[in-house]
Amino acid sequence: MSGFMEQLREQRWDDHRYYHHSRVNQSLHLVSAISFVVGYVLLFYVPAMAALVCWLVGMVSRQSGHFFFEPKGYDEVNRATHEHKEDIKVGYNLKRKIVLMIIWAVSPILLWFDSTLSGAFAKPANTMEFVNNVGMLWLAIGVGGLLFRTIQLFFIRDIETGVVWFTKILTDPFHDIMLYCRAPLHLIRGELIDPNVAKR
Repeated sequence: MSGFMEQLREQRWDDHRYYHHSRVNQSLHLVSAISFVVGYVLLFYVPAMAALVCWLVGMVSRQSGHFFFEPKGYDEVNRATHEHKEDIKVGYNLKRKIVLMIIWAVSPILLWFDSTLSGAFAKPANTMEFVNNVGMLWLAIGVGGLLFRTIQLFFIRDIETGVVWFTKILTDPFHDIMLYCRAPLHLIRGELIDPNVAKR
C-alpha cells in the first residue's frame, strides 16, 4: 500500500510541477474541480446533467488552462523541454487531449444525424430529451476515456501504474481544490506564474 501511495504522490507532483505553472491555469483548475465535485453529486440523481456540467464547465475550463495559458517553451524550473514532458506524461498529454476533446465535440453531431445512435438511445421527443441523450453520450465518452487509458497503461507500463492513475483522476477534483484554492487570490495580486511550483 505504501508503494501505491508513493506512486500516487509522484504522479500528482509531476502533474503539478510540469503542467501547472500558470496561476490562470491553476484558477481554471479550481473552477473545474468544483464543477467536478458538483458533477459527482449529480451523478447519483441526474447522470446526464452530471456529464453536461463536467464536460461543459469542468473539462472546458481545465483544458483551456492547459492549451491557452500554460507556458509551452523550455521549462527552466524542471530543466525539461515541452516535448520531453509530453513524452513522459502518464495520462493524457496535450496530443491525446486534443483527440479526446474532438471526440467529445463531434459526438452531438452524430446524435443530430442519428438521434438514437443506432438504437443506443430512445428517440427524443423534444429538445430536453435530445440534450439528455447528449449528456448520456458524454458520460459514456468520459468513462470510456478513463477506462481506455487505464487499461492501456496496464500494457505499456504495469497494472499498478494504471490503477494509480485511475485513482488520481477520480480524486483530482478534491486534491485540486486543496492545492489551488488560493490561486485566484495570487492572480488578483498580479502573480501570473507560481514561484513555488518547484517546491515539493
